[in-house]
Amino acid sequence: MEDRIINIPTDNCDENYCSFSAKGCCNKLNVYDWLADINDPLAQSRYVEVRFKNTRKGIYENNLDLPLQVGDIVAVESSPGHDIGIVSAIGQIACYQMRKIKNLRLAEIKKIYRKARANDIKKWQEAIALERPTMLRTRELAEELGLSMKIGDTEFQGDKTKAIFYYIAEERVDFRELIKRMAEEFHIRIEMKQIGARQEAGRIGGIGPCGRELCCTTWMSDFNSVSTNSARLQELTLNPQKLAGQCSKLKCCLNYELGVYLDARKDFPENASVLRTKEGEAHHIKNDIFKKQMYYEVRINDIPTIKILDVDTVKSIVEQNRNGILPENVFEMQKTGSRSISYTDELNSESITRFDKAKKQNKNKNRNRGKKQGKPQDSHQKQDGTPKPTNDKNEQQ
Repeated sequence: MEDRIINIPTDNCDENYCSFSAKGCCNKLNVYDWLADINDPLAQSRYVEVRFKNTRKGIYENNLDLPLQVGDIVAVESSPGHDIGIVSAIGQIACYQMRKIKNLRLAEIKKIYRKARANDIKKWQEAIALERPTMLRTRELAEELGLSMKIGDTEFQGDKTKAIFYYIAEERVDFRELIKRMAEEFHIRIEMKQIGARQEAGRIGGIGPCGRELCCTTWMSDFNSVSTNSARLQELTLNPQKLAGQCSKLKCCLNYELGVYLDARKDFPENASVLRTKEGEAHHIKNDIFKKQMYYEVRINDIPTIKILDVDTVKSIVEQNRNGILPENVFEMQKTGSRSISYTDELNSESITRFDKAKKQNKNKNRNRGKKQGKPQDSHQKQDGTPKPTNDKNEQQ
């Protein structure tokens, strides 16, 4: 019934309905219920997670014990009035979602009024239809006032009494005059919310260098800080053009495998940037984390050479250097940094005259064609197979 009233498109998703639909569509705010196969009659039903537009979610109290399911459209408490949202998690999953919210107080949790009625959904649809023209008009007002800000999106409350305007600005913006003009024109309560470049990239969407849709568009809702230290610990080249995403910030995926690298780096020794041996000093270049190898550059006969040492060997050398011992013959049995590549000599793989054979075969084919067409044989050829002497002058003529 709810899908019929909302009239959600299924083939070509509209950006407004896609983020509000009860089916979820391609919405990234859906929560995977990995406890769905477990029938727990004692699971809590008091707290429910409700999602709204963009990445906005909230925990609400089901004080009326309504029989709610994931995907139900509900009317929830707001300030002022009420808002319309979609249930995204219930039961134990909702409790796990509550743990992710910092400084959450149970006394401040708002309540669920009821399941959305037909009148509520109709007003909700009207509010969604007002979002785009309101956003465009707000951009015009901001341009008239000369404000250095960009209105990225607008979200109306379900009862059309309040609207949230998401904007991007590099510096602090005094938008008091803008709010006055907006309130006079739209007759609603206005809330300005500043978002960062990552949230804006997630709202717009796009394709990443991996060939897949951006993580911030599909599933990420919380953005953790990413530093160049994450790239350094993974032995990545500190190239801003490769490490930056479409939001001009460091890619969020730099944190995905960071924990694995941190665990693997625990076996590597510290203060091993320079190793002192009788062959000379070896300077550290890079590490191969998963092979547990360390690359060092050492000058042998005044020629810089890259050597590969195992982690255990490096630990032994570091311990000897602490005791004032310079080990010898360290690099003789070790691998060099150069790769062993086997080359194939394609020029000498076949005879140089292999092209001449092809020409002879072509000549024989041409002769056979001449015989089939009834051309006379070469008159210079005798019957016994010996060539007939010719006169050079006659041939020139």
